[in-house]
Amino acid sequence: MGLFVVYSCIEDKKENIAVELPVEERLELAKKYDNAGGFSEGLARVELNGKCGFIDKTGKQVIPCVYDYAWNFSEGLARVKLNGKEGFIDKTGKQVIPCVYDDAWNFSEGLARVKLNGKCGFIDKTGKQVIPCVYDYAWDYSEGLALVALNGKRGFIDKTGKQVIPCVYDLAWDYSEGLACVELNGKLGFIDKTGKQVVPCVYDDVRYFSAFDIIVAIVGESEENQVRYYYDRDGNSL
Repeated sequence: MGLFVVYSCIEDKKENIAVELPVEERLELAKKYDNAGGFSEGLARVELNGKCGFIDKTGKQVIPCVYDYAWNFSEGLARVKLNGKEGFIDKTGKQVIPCVYDDAWNFSEGLARVKLNGKCGFIDKTGKQVIPCVYDYAWDYSEGLALVALNGKRGFIDKTGKQVIPCVYDLAWDYSEGLACVELNGKLGFIDKTGKQVVPCVYDDVRYFSAFDIIVAIVGESEENQVRYYYDRDGNSL
């Protein structure tokens, strides 16, 4: 069983059980449990006899230690593992999304990635599979779009599952400030959310300098031979 990062709860004293309990009671809790983590959304993971549950800030065990593993609460739900499968519980301990998935990730922008039979998709907080598990891999939503991989290529889907950027790129990275870096045939560029290559995939390296709102595109792999080109976010040469 992985170690919980005990010291993380100290970073925010509002999330620290020490705020509400005297040292004697905290000591008793420390003796009771095998391990404990920091608070997240008002609850903290605890481990007892190889099983995980949650306590509130009074030290009360509000969710019994019955799970093989548990992760912090995020957007009101916590991911849990039971008998090798993963699902989600709410703060009452109700298993709102049954432990049926081979793998799962925390909710992000209202949706959570899940893996079933080697394929990835997305569920909402009711457990509905809003995007079927058809992708070889998927990443969390960022700025309304999720990076997905299919048949060795990468593209982006929206929250309806529409492939707004087709899976044609060899590599791609999450959107940041409306732009995503993509690689095609060993060359890098940037696309916007419509899929337009605002900086064509002809460069050895591309970088977005967000502090200056400038894109730097580089030809040449060694510093001695590098040539730099500069663009604005609309792809206009500067």
